[in-house]
Amino acid sequence: MPVTINRDKITDMKKYEKLMQKAKEASEMSYSPFSKFAVGAAVLMGSGKIYTGCNVENSSFGMTICAERCAIFKAISEGEKELLAVAIYSPNQDDCFPCGACRQVMYEFQGEKEVLVITEKDSNLNIKQLSDFLPYGFRI
Repeated sequence: MPVTINRDKITDMKKYEKLMQKAKEASEMSYSPFSKFAVGAAVLMGSGKIYTGCNVENSSFGMTICAERCAIFKAISEGEKELLAVAIYSPNQDDCFPCGACRQVMYEFQGEKEVLVITEKDSNLNIKQLSDFLPYGFRI
């Protein structure tokens, strides 16, 4: 019996794999001398462009920024407005999920399509919707 392959799904998976690769590369730029917990993120915006970021720690811990917000703010500062997907990677932990502040920032820039959050466990991509992490985000 022939198998039907959804070409859109294959294209999407290749896009998500590329996004994760960019997040891995970004994690190498992490400045995390205190926690030793490197994180990289790559965001796919509505324009199709990808922006990367890494966590940057500071002696004044409240001044620290997560990789996800670093990448999103970089995209926004370049004129982007619609976040489609975020890949998050840490060499220190499988399934490196976003913190609460990052979840709310993702929600702020979510367009009509729900943001996808992509992590990796045992070399397999784990793709979830933002609402799995933040079911009741808010906007003012």
